Amino acid sequence: MSMVSECGIDLFAGQLPAKAELYKLCSVVNSDESNGMNFLEQAQAAAGKGNNLAAGIAFAMINQNVRAVEQLEKAKDCHEKFTYMAWALRRLGNFDAALKMLDKAAKGADGFDIVFEKAAVLRDSGKYDLAMEAVKQAATLENVSADYHYELGRLLEVQGQYEQAIGNYEKAIELNPEHSKAMFHLAYSSDLRGDEDAAIDYYNQLIANKPAYVSALLNLAILYEDRQQFEKAYACIEMVLRHHPNHPRAKLFRKDIASSMDMVFDEEKEKRIGKHNMVLETPISDFELSVRSRNCLRKMNIRTLGDLARISESELLSYKNFGETSLKEIKAIMETKRLKLGEAIEDKKAAAEKEQISEVENEMLSKSISELELSVRARKAVDRLGIRVLGDLTRRTEAELLGCKNFGVTSLNEIKQALTTIGLSLRQLG
Repeated sequence: MSMVSECGIDLFAGQLPAKAELYKLCSVVNSDESNGMNFLEQAQAAAGKGNNLAAGIAFAMINQNVRAVEQLEKAKDCHEKFTYMAWALRRLGNFDAALKMLDKAAKGADGFDIVFEKAAVLRDSGKYDLAMEAVKQAATLENVSADYHYELGRLLEVQGQYEQAIGNYEKAIELNPEHSKAMFHLAYSSDLRGDEDAAIDYYNQLIANKPAYVSALLNLAILYEDRQQFEKAYACIEMVLRHHPNHPRAKLFRKDIASSMDMVFDEEKEKRIGKHNMVLETPISDFELSVRSRNCLRKMNIRTLGDLARISESELLSYKNFGETSLKEIKAIMETKRLKLGEAIEDKKAAAEKEQISEVENEMLSKSISELELSVRARKAVDRLGIRVLGDLTRRTEAELLGCKNFGVTSLNEIKQALTTIGLSLRQLG
């Protein structure tokens, strides 16, 4: 039974689950790649049966926003339709349309959820003053609502006011200790402010909860890598890949960390290689061999164990007068030194294959920004930040880019779309 089934929330049964249940279902669906695939199949089946509302909400949950909008447009008007339409449109960058949907969703709605969603749309579109006005409409919830302080913190964060943002995230967690988004951004803002110890502590608190928070694991891995704590960084990436085995950024990052780990242990590796090479240089004359075997090896110009490691069994047997008895004799000698015939050939082939794979996987991140074919405006914005290769760009977040002078939402959306087309993305905030 899948985790989606085990959570006991059925979006497709008929009656729409409550808002809190939908949020929980979304978390479970996105916690594991297999969950997402199973849920996609259910969403497609619902769409085929004309269950447009449930299908549209499902597609929005798994970030298939175009399909979500298509299905929701066919659904009957209701609060949930307009809310999830706005959610999908916001992630597509269609902010004006998202705001119109939220205006429709607000009719007859209770609470401040729509107010907070409007603030988020305005924040993402770079209209910070209007976003602040929206948040202040819920000012009566100060020191009462975790969501109020979270949204206020997000708005302060994107404007670089990290200390004030942190204060609001701390208040949100005080009011609701399970507010994972507030905890994530508390960690993220602490990192941007330069307090890496606090950021690591907050990220660790967050990933201790189930399901694992992918963006937190990736950011924590980067912090550990910067501190050259490569084993901890590697463990974070392995946790991501355990649930999302095809996650492109995690797969690339794992290779990067593995390379760094190899570099750290270079000294120890060199010592081992040195000892191994000394063994390979051992002369054949140091061992007791039959006259026939010794003569054959001498005529083949094989003088050391290293020479034997560079020749295969078939090559030896193809030599005149060299039979199975001599082969067994020589293999026994090699085994005493934990060597085998032809191992150098195999090692060379494996190293060549590994290098080829590594080059293919790392080639993309080392490519020039010019590969994205950005507009003049977006290219100038990237140049001002000193970003020259794709790897540098993927380590930036939306907030970092938008926090730079003259870097607008239009350029951000263009860059995000260009990265998506080649299987990359900016560092995620969650």
